[in-house]
Amino acid sequence: MKKKSRAVEIIQHNWRLWVLMFPLMAWLLLFAYKPMYGLIIAFQDYNLFRGMSGSEWVMFDNFRELFVGSGSMYFWRAFKNTIIISVYSLIFTFPLPIILALFFNEVKDGLFRRGVQTAMFLPHFLSEVILAGIVVSFLQPDTGIINILLMKMGILNEGIYFLTKPEWFRPVYIIAGVWKEVGFGSIVYFAALSAISPEQYEAAKVDGATKLQQMLYVSIPGIAPTIITMLIIKIGNLLSVGYERVILLYQPVTYETADVLSTYIYRLGLTGSSDFSLAAAAGLFNSVIGFALVIGANRVSKKMSDTVLW
Repeated sequence: MKKKSRAVEIIQHNWRLWVLMFPLMAWLLLFAYKPMYGLIIAFQDYNLFRGMSGSEWVMFDNFRELFVGSGSMYFWRAFKNTIIISVYSLIFTFPLPIILALFFNEVKDGLFRRGVQTAMFLPHFLSEVILAGIVVSFLQPDTGIINILLMKMGILNEGIYFLTKPEWFRPVYIIAGVWKEVGFGSIVYFAALSAISPEQYEAAKVDGATKLQQMLYVSIPGIAPTIITMLIIKIGNLLSVGYERVILLYQPVTYETADVLSTYIYRLGLTGSSDFSLAAAAGLFNSVIGFALVIGANRVSKKMSDTVLW
């Protein structure tokens, strides 16, 4: 009788886990890996009627057109805006869920804490369309609550339509994102804080540590691995600015500061000239840069700490 291979033994012993994993693996293969075949469009002069198999290969001509071609100024404008919005979002939105989780951890009144948490979590479940509608309504020049408050405070003499001002788009986008995601983003850190042993806080109290010192020397070091892991993921998504909110809030007059890579690819591939090859090249460039950022952030983390993704 033949001896079973090690792989077969593992599968037979853990067949229940493999059954649970199968739907996820099938989803990944069908919707994450199979579409990668379409990336060859970036190296073709793609014709919708000829398909990928019949379209002419142009190799790197699409990338050359993106970087130094006649329309390259719009690509680099979108790239610059993506970097600026992403970096600002990272600076202003990444620390806030951590601070909020630390606040929740210090609140001992369970009823009050659950009420505040629920109120903070709710915006996450609003669709981007509803969020954009709320933002547009709040920022109306005549009836928007923001303009009304600013005029009553004497800061403005007349209402401003913020969404038509290029210099205001980025602050509006980031503030809307903070309001929508900061509460939900604190869940991960609050869960990590809950895993810290109460004995560490008791030991700190015995040593005379204040609440602030307990936070600095017990709470933050306790969730440091979680913070580093989430930071690596955030850096990997640095160029993935959500296009839904941008599309819903921007206008041609604000393209100067609002147009990002995802909206540039959308307009390039699905509207106007419908240049699928150029859009695919821009999307591939975006993905390659994101992959390089993840690798780089992981290596830096490995050198500076023991927390890495792989």
